[in-house]
Amino acid sequence: MITSIATTTLVTLALLAVLAASLIPLGVHLGFRAPRVPATRSPAALGLAFETVRILTVRGRTLTGWLLPAADATRTVIILHGWGSNAEQMLPLAQPLHQAEFNVLLFDARNHGASDGDSFSSLPRFAEDLGAAITWLRQQHPSCSTRIAVLGHSVGAGAALFEATRNPHINAVISIGAFADPAQLTERYLARLHLPRFVVELTKRYVEWVIGYRFATIAPVNSIRRVPCPVLLVHGDHDQTVPIEDAKRLAAAADPARVRLFVVAGAGHDSVDKIEAHADALLTFLGAAWWAT
Repeated sequence: MITSIATTTLVTLALLAVLAASLIPLGVHLGFRAPRVPATRSPAALGLAFETVRILTVRGRTLTGWLLPAADATRTVIILHGWGSNAEQMLPLAQPLHQAEFNVLLFDARNHGASDGDSFSSLPRFAEDLGAAITWLRQQHPSCSTRIAVLGHSVGAGAALFEATRNPHINAVISIGAFADPAQLTERYLARLHLPRFVVELTKRYVEWVIGYRFATIAPVNSIRRVPCPVLLVHGDHDQTVPIEDAKRLAAAADPARVRLFVVAGAGHDSVDKIEAHADALLTFLGAAWWAT
């Protein structure tokens, strides 16, 4: 009788494991798919002169972007949006940077905005697209590439930090709303589903297999230790998506001589307008960072 019960239990657990293994890929690809939000306006809506650009990235995909040139400017800020966002939603931050006589390049990552689609989106693929944008700028507009800063939001911020660990052409990074660790971010996302622990662990391992990276390799809390250029961490103290504790953890892991934290009071995760109100802090950082390099 005991043997029969044990066998039944093992069979049940085995069936549950098979079921979980079959459902996890479907859940990951549906639940973590980035929504595509089309642009409804261009920089012209803010009175900004621009040109639409096409940037070839990896896997034969093309990115769509906007270049906002400033007369005789040799320094450029490249802006990368976050998950499910697009270049248009970052325009409020582009405006003060352009008014400060920096060239500004904004683009849509793969699967976002008007850019080509691909099999999936991930922090490493955001970083690949950022690297492609830097290569394009240096090849097509070398006079604008004397100094290059990257400004990323959320996943785009994590991608900016990751790309800065391996791309010597990045002279400064502004990270807005970056999470510290994708493993913890995934756990926070899945916590609301009240899944068994083994399903959560299997999900994390599956995501790592899909994106081709271990979470520890791409975690901003680890990347920031390896970034050689100055970094400004910007975070809203009312961020409900990525808690302010993540920003504090990033700052604590970094070299204080290169990295500083700027907390925006009352700002949430997507409060671009509140961050725009503190554009002077971004410009002061860029001036000091570019002077140092």
